Amino acid sequence: MRSIAFAIAYWAITIVHVLAAAAAALAPGRGAVRRVSNRYAKRMVWAMRVFAGIQLEVRGRERLPDGAFIIAAKHQSWGDGFCAYSQFEDLAFVTGNHLERFPLLKGVLAKLGAIVVDNCGGPEARRALAASAAEAHKEGRKILIYPEGHLAPVGQRYRYRTGVFHMARDFEMPVVPVATNLGLFWPQQKFEKHPGVAILEFLEPIPTGLPRGEFMARLEEAVESRTAELVAEATGQPVTPAVLAIPEAEQAQAAAAEAKASA
Repeated sequence: MRSIAFAIAYWAITIVHVLAAAAAALAPGRGAVRRVSNRYAKRMVWAMRVFAGIQLEVRGRERLPDGAFIIAAKHQSWGDGFCAYSQFEDLAFVTGNHLERFPLLKGVLAKLGAIVVDNCGGPEARRALAASAAEAHKEGRKILIYPEGHLAPVGQRYRYRTGVFHMARDFEMPVVPVATNLGLFWPQQKFEKHPGVAILEFLEPIPTGLPRGEFMARLEEAVESRTAELVAEATGQPVTPAVLAIPEAEQAQAAAAEAKASA
């Protein structure tokens, strides 16, 4: 019943706010659409608590640096974005171009200043990421990115992509790793929801100026080790490191390329 109630609330809240955001996108500036988006994220966190029984606990806000910075977060759940976005008033976020397929969203994302990149990656995606991130940096906005690029099931991790390093290096912005265990309660994009206390934790910022290898190792170690601890805290099980896996989308692409090559 919780999952059904939340699904109804999810779509009702989403439809209302997408329509409101589309209307707000017609107004000059970004303020109106930003306010609608902030209300949407906060209302969704409210619905998670009221209808799905998922209470959000945020830790580590005292670790957040002053000014602009990059938030590099673990991505276990479709709800991750709502939880992170609800914590800030003006947040630029990196998202795949799949969201532009939804009606009205392309214009809303553009008005919000979202950093939209090709899900398939490649040189064009990196250039788009750099250009959009430069605009967000110029405006002094915080930037949210999911370095794995895909929703990872609890207990799995994917290869961390280097786009976050290039942003941190090019704009000299500190990076705040973020761990979570939300995937225990709202697994990836799945319908079922499980009640409990989901934790979003901001970790110690990674300073600027590190070599790429050291930066990426520090980021992955911080996010993955703390995420494993949060999962263990919620389940009462021993801390178990996540297993490196390949996203299903990338497996499908590789299989298609192999089939084409052998044809």
